Parts: sequence; structure tokens; C-alpha cells
Amino acid sequence: MSNSPNNNKNDPGNQNDPFNFFKMGQDPGSSGRGGKPQFPKIPLWAILLAVFAGMVIFNYIMISRTDSLIPFSEFRERVLAGEIKRVQITSTYFTGYVEDASAPAGPTQVFNLLQNPASRTKTYRTVGLLTEDFIAVLNENSVVYSVQAEERNVFLDFIFQWILPFAIFFFMWRFLMKRMGGGGMGGLGGSIFSAGQARSAAVEEGKVTTRFSDVAGVDEAKEELIEVVDFLKFPKKYTDIGGKIPRGVLLVGPPGTGKTLLARAVAGEASVPFFRISGSDFVEMFVGVGASRVRDLFKQAREKAPCIVFIDELDAIGKSRINSMSSNDEREQTLNQLLVEMDGFDGSSGLILLAATNRPDVLDPALLRPGRFDRQVVVDRPDVKGREQILTIHAKNVKIARSVDLGAIARTTSGSSGADLANIINEAALLAVRAGRKEVIMDDLQEAVEKAIAGLQKKSRVIKEDERKIVAFHETGHALTAAFTSGADKVHKVSIIPRGIGALGYTLQMPEEDRYLRTQGDLLGEVDVLLGGRAAEELAFSQISTGASNDLSRATDIVRRMITDYGMSDRFRNVALTQHGAGYGAADPKLVRDYAENTQQYIDEEIARIIGERYDSVKKLLSGKKPLMEYIANRLLEKEIVEGKEFAEIIAAEADLSSVENN
Repeated sequence: MSNSPNNNKNDPGNQNDPFNFFKMGQDPGSSGRGGKPQFPKIPLWAILLAVFAGMVIFNYIMISRTDSLIPFSEFRERVLAGEIKRVQITSTYFTGYVEDASAPAGPTQVFNLLQNPASRTKTYRTVGLLTEDFIAVLNENSVVYSVQAEERNVFLDFIFQWILPFAIFFFMWRFLMKRMGGGGMGGLGGSIFSAGQARSAAVEEGKVTTRFSDVAGVDEAKEELIEVVDFLKFPKKYTDIGGKIPRGVLLVGPPGTGKTLLARAVAGEASVPFFRISGSDFVEMFVGVGASRVRDLFKQAREKAPCIVFIDELDAIGKSRINSMSSNDEREQTLNQLLVEMDGFDGSSGLILLAATNRPDVLDPALLRPGRFDRQVVVDRPDVKGREQILTIHAKNVKIARSVDLGAIARTTSGSSGADLANIINEAALLAVRAGRKEVIMDDLQEAVEKAIAGLQKKSRVIKEDERKIVAFHETGHALTAAFTSGADKVHKVSIIPRGIGALGYTLQMPEEDRYLRTQGDLLGEVDVLLGGRAAEELAFSQISTGASNDLSRATDIVRRMITDYGMSDRFRNVALTQHGAGYGAADPKLVRDYAENTQQYIDEEIARIIGERYDSVKKLLSGKKPLMEYIANRLLEKEIVEGKEFAEIIAAEADLSSVENN
């Protein structure tokens, strides 16, 4: 046991230790013997600014004059009185010196005292105008005067003319280089020599943890990529028979379907290095940088072969050069270099190029020919079985109640991608935490689905009573039309609680199964459901409102596509009147049409005719169900939400009553 008072380093008495300043910065987890003082990190710009300010202040103290100025008239009187014996004239000031050994040393004589303490002089300064009369006064009084040329400060001139401009240029250069992405060259971020280096994110062998078991809902795509994994693991059995693995595999599909995840799974299963880069990373403001980055990427990949190179958003550099109105030399040079590099490696090198895009129709044909991206793998939205598998994978790390039926959620999320389903699971977990629960229940998942489809609930929005009635009848019209229209999706919920942007109510319809084809009757039935809201408003209030704007837009788009895309018109039956190239699965109409002006007039008139006929049919249907419509609307006004089960019971009861009355 030591009696040394310094053993206890946590003793409050040690706060008087003069070295406590250094100990405060010491890592508390390090030992007292080997710990080194840690000072706060100060940015380089702050240090430079402090040094510059210190130099300016020091220079100002050295050259400043703190003498008080006197009026020029007083200065002249002191010359006439013989008090001032010597005058120094500059372009701004007149300084008069009085020989007086008894005068106290002023601030300007501090440095003179160090040289000769006895040579004390008293000075007077004024701002005056040098004239011939004043020079005559100086001559008459035998005053020694001299004119001193203005001397520029060499120190400040050097700072402002050399150091400051170069410092500004240096920081601007660093900023521009960082924006351009030159972050290589051993940490010399912003080096202009690194502008051509590839900006790929390289993952070493064995560090890719994604496996095919982490990917669900795209079984066919996984089967296509198993050959790639097998070739990277056992290339000899393919080369012995003379077979060649595809050099490039293009993953095609809508956003969020798991194309990047599949590429990582291939690298993880094969246990090879994985290079990932986006197509936009190749294109820069300098011509030739993109091509240089392509060369550098493939050079790195060859050095680590066998490996996988994954280019995301390939359409950023691979757009077709045919009929290109605005040619971009940088993009074309990058594409040409990519084509050359893909021809430059053989199938036995173990270098596999994967790419992903959701716009395969805009890619250059040279990319898609055999020998380059000669295999296209479609990664489409999952079916109901795939959605359930995806939900199960994302629910592994979330505390889910035993009563939760993921299969039911999968059936109500038709058309959702993998990213949408992952977001639904996450939103459900957040809703459970918000409600103070320790696990996710079925209500949380259903609310998350509705939030993803219709938007966030806005319970705090105050709506006038007459507007609530209009919304209630509007949504009742949608629901009733769906209930009595053949082929329409089942009503899951009817609500008059505002959601999303501008939606004062909503009718949620959920398909019971995945559908990949729509008949002409199905499309017209969908139009009927969309028009049911406005028809109910007109029947109930003898006027219409603006609440059906989105319904009318969607109905018009469906009818237009029936005529222009699907060939479902009397005059142009089996004729397509649109252009392609709007993207994978895009439904946007093209601005440039391939048909004559009178054809456009026919399309407009046919759209108006079909929608008018469907609207009259819906009004006739709802007018026969007016008591039922009023009952459901009043239930909505009372409860704000009518669930699908209650709605089905009301419809069934009305059907039973009608059958009894008919009998």
C-alpha cells in the first residue's frame, strides 16, 4: 500500500494540479501511465485565420502612430513661436519635432528609448496643405524641414498581393476538385490527377454478406444467375467442354424490385470481389474523364479477377446514339470505351459484368448484341407468394405478434415492389412504437398499407359539415358502384378521414388475386367505379363539386389507352396509335404522335362519348340504389370509417331484402 498522494487520480484535490488542463483531454479509458494529453482538433482554416490576424495586429502596432492631431493653425503658431525646430512633411501629415530632453516618452518613442534613452523628443502632428506661404514661414523661422516619400509596407503588400490570392485560389481549387469527385491519390482529396480514377465502391472477397436466401420473390431471376455463380466457382468445367459464360448480364425491371440486391447476392454466393458503380459516376464536365474512369475500373477488375463489376443505372451512359438530337461527346466517348472494354476481356478471365436499368428500350443496340450484354434477366414485381416471402424476410428483425397474418398483407399489396414491402414493415414498426406497443400487430400493418397507398391520415383537419356530406356520398358512390359492377375489385374500406395531399376521403379496393390481363369489360368497370363518386354527388345534391378531379383524370386516361394502346375502338380496332420508349412499364402518353389531326379529333370525341355513356349507366345504377346509398352515407357521417366486412354485410342484407320483395 503506497502512501503517495498522487495515486488517486480521481481525487478532487488534484483539480489544483497545473497539468489538469492536459488531463481533461485524456481518454478516460486509457491508463494514467501511458495516457497522452489530447487537445481539441482545430480546423486548418481557423489556424490560418488566427495567424493572419496576429500578423496584421502586430504590424499595425509596429507602424501605428497614436499622437493626437492638432489644428493646422496651432501648428503654424508653434512654428512662428520658434517651438518647432524640425518638420517632416508627408503626403498626409505634417510632423513637428521639439527638442526637449525633459519631455515624457510617448507611445511612438518606446522603440527609440531602447536605443538612446536621452534622445526624447516631443512631436506635434497635423493635417495640412503644403503651400509656398507655409514654406516661406518655415524658412523665415530657420526650421529644418524635409519631405518624406510615402513608403508602402512590404509586409502587407506581400500578404495581400501574393499570399492571399494564392490562398483563395487554392481553396477554390480544392472545392472544385472535391465536387468533381477527385478523392483518390492516397487521401489527396481534390487532386486533379485523380479525376480519371474510377469511383467504384469495391468490396473485398468474402466481405459481401448477401446471399440468395436474402432475396425473395424473384425465383426465376435467381435461377438465371445461378449459372454465373457456378462459373465463378468452377470455371474449368465450362471451359473444358468449350462453353462460354455470358460476358454481361443485364438486370431489367421497375425500381425497387431488387436488382442491386441480386447483384450483391451473386458476389456473395461466389465469394469474389464486388465492384459497384453508378452510370452517372462516369459522366463529368471534362471530356475524356468518363472514358478514363471506365479504363481504370476494368484495370482494377482484371487485377482482382475473378470478380463482378456491377454498373447501376446503365442508361445514364448507354443511351442509344441513333437519331440523337443533342449529342454529348463525353457520354458517347464513355459508351465507346465501355464497348471496347467489354470486347477486350475473354470469357475465361472470370470477369463478369452485371448492369441494371429500368429503361432497356433506350439503350444503344451495340450494348445488347451477343458478346456484350447478351443475357437479359427480367426482375419484375413479385406475385402474391413472392410478396409473402419478402414480408417474411423483412419481418425477421421486427417483433411481430403471433396473430399477424403476412399472407393477408401480401394479398392486399398487389403490384408492390420489394422496396414497397420493406417500407410497409418499417412503417408498421414505427406505428407500433408510436402506440406504445412492444410488438407489431395486424392493425399496424394494415394502417401501414393504407398509409403507403393513400397517404398519412389528417385527423386534425377540420371540414365543414356540408362538405363532409358531399365527401360521404362521393365515397359511397364509389363503393356501391364497385359492389354492383362485375369484375370490380372488392371494397376493403370506405373512409371520410382526409389522407395524403388533397384527398378528403377514400375508398380502398383490394384485388383478391394478381391479375396480369384486363378485358375490355374490366376496364369499363374500372371507369364506372371512378365515375360513381360524381354520379352520387349529382343524385344527392343535384350539383357536382371539384372532388372528382382525380377520378376524371384517371378515367379519361383509361379510356384513352383503350383507344390508342389497346385497339379497343370501333374505327381503329386492333391499331396502336402510340409511340414506345417512355420507360419500363411507363404509362405516360407521348407528346409526339404518329397519326393525323383528324385522328386526334376522333380520339377526343370517342373519349367523350364513352365516358358520357358510362356516366349515364352509373347514374341509372345508383338511382335504383338511392335508399341504400343514403344509409351507407349516413353510417359514414356517424362512424367516419366503414370496414369491408360491415360494407359486405350491408350489401348482402339489401340483396336479401330485394329478393324477398321480388318474391
